[in-house]
Amino acid sequence: MKATVDSTRDRLLAAAERLLLTAGYDDVSVRGICSAAGLNPAAVHYHFGSKEALVAAMLEVRLAPVWSGLLDDVERRRRDGWVPAAADLVDAVLAPLTEQAADPVGRLRLHLLARVLFSGQRLPWTSPWFSLDPWIGMLRAARPDLTGEQAATRWVLAFQLLLQVFGAPGAPAPAEPRLPAEAVRSFVVAGLDAP
Repeated sequence: MKATVDSTRDRLLAAAERLLLTAGYDDVSVRGICSAAGLNPAAVHYHFGSKEALVAAMLEVRLAPVWSGLLDDVERRRRDGWVPAAADLVDAVLAPLTEQAADPVGRLRLHLLARVLFSGQRLPWTSPWFSLDPWIGMLRAARPDLTGEQAATRWVLAFQLLLQVFGAPGAPAPAEPRLPAEAVRSFVVAGLDAP
């Protein structure tokens, strides 16, 4: 039974991504996704609850592997005693963003991620890297003078800026970043590392 559920979910995720690559987010309907997957019109709601949750699941499946290797390495090195600087943490986030932004499919994913996150909906992320907790811990290792709340606030602002630059959530379609990655890096490092 689980294989059938996973297969249905995979079909919906693949159909959604195909449609989103050719049409804008607002032009892709739940009914259209179900039809493209060859499934009942209620399949998205049954398996995901909403179009936003389906898109979030698709993004997590596609983007979590992009970051997990780098971030798992940072976390592993940290457990072995290495203390990262704020710049090291920014580099672990920025390198994959820059790679994704160089590719049309990657730009679409970043655009959708920004739209979904800026929608304000609470989404059921399962990857630890889609939660603030590991980021707070890593920043507090680099900056033990920060409280958890201060570290969380800094990361929220950093991620919002990064998603604005790389995801262009207000644009009707994915767009290449208008700012050079090095300028964005300097700004985000300064924000995380400020006294």
